[in-house]
Amino acid sequence: MVKEKILEALSNVQEPDLGKDIVTLNMVKDIEVDGNYVSFTVILTTPACPLKDLIKNACVNAVKLLVNKDAVVNVRFTSNTTSARKDAQTLLPKVKNIIAVVSGKGGVGKSTVAANFALSLAQGGASVGLMDADIYGPSIPIMFGARGERPKMADLNGKGMILPMEKYGIKFMSIGLLVDEKSAVVWRGPMVSNAVKQFISDVYWNELDYMVIDTPPGTGDIHLTLIQTVPVTGVIIVTTPQDVALADAKKAIAMFNQSQLKVPIIGLVENMSYFIPPESISENAGHKYFIFGKEGGKRLADEYDIPFLGEIPLVQSIREGGDQGSPAMMGDDMIAKTAFDEFAGNAVRSISMINAKANSPRIAEIAH
Repeated sequence: MVKEKILEALSNVQEPDLGKDIVTLNMVKDIEVDGNYVSFTVILTTPACPLKDLIKNACVNAVKLLVNKDAVVNVRFTSNTTSARKDAQTLLPKVKNIIAVVSGKGGVGKSTVAANFALSLAQGGASVGLMDADIYGPSIPIMFGARGERPKMADLNGKGMILPMEKYGIKFMSIGLLVDEKSAVVWRGPMVSNAVKQFISDVYWNELDYMVIDTPPGTGDIHLTLIQTVPVTGVIIVTTPQDVALADAKKAIAMFNQSQLKVPIIGLVENMSYFIPPESISENAGHKYFIFGKEGGKRLADEYDIPFLGEIPLVQSIREGGDQGSPAMMGDDMIAKTAFDEFAGNAVRSISMINAKANSPRIAEIAH
């Protein structure tokens, strides 16, 4: 066995999402051969790659079938999270991907989805930040058990910066960490926009593979401020199967599809898709009850030709975890964790494909 033969064999292994082989994509490095032993490193597009095992098996099979059936193959993995950013990067300069989680209406569990999405990415090995841009109704401090806590300040290069809170392996920031939770934030649009800009420019996020931004419901000032201020990689739209939620989700899709914005849509995720009663309260444990309707999100995604990222069930542990400051991804309910992991895996695959196709996510230019 020689390196050239190994490379030739690996040129038959396709990266499933990008549609090219891993050699052409320069994903293979550090090939070492010693008798029947061969090892090499495959560079993934994200640490949270859900296709890692598939790629590993394909590599092993290629070497055994095309080079040496007795080969002992050791496939190592590293990652270089892709980014399509080509802006001047004066804001969030070390953040590779900026993802806005949006919904057309409130009450669909957008903050729950954003928080558990961020945690799933982090558990996959990515460096992740979570920014709560829902100024009027911040939920992240409650969901992370940080009620009443305050972030620290630091002097960095002569500028006072806010240090984001850190818990469960991610960084997070919210207006709820700066004001008393019993006080209402009674601000006009420009003040809200300025607060969001400060979360971008005055918080020391440092290096992140992904920044997840939990936005308020609707299509308003905060969304426009975000996409005018930073190059958003794409948006994830959250809905429930209910017709009234789907109608508002269509408005969110229409907003980001506008020619003057044209922010890529990573995909749509359906929350509260079905209810599975636990064994403790029902003899029908394991049976799915479609309380809010069935597959409305999938039909909507198909109608607008956007990726359908998955279904999140209506599970008691998801609600309890958020209320108790320990989101579902930190618990032991495998139904909830599997659903969020599958959704996150589909999302990062979509992000990788967007980055591969995009020239650059751009800062939107909107007439005032």
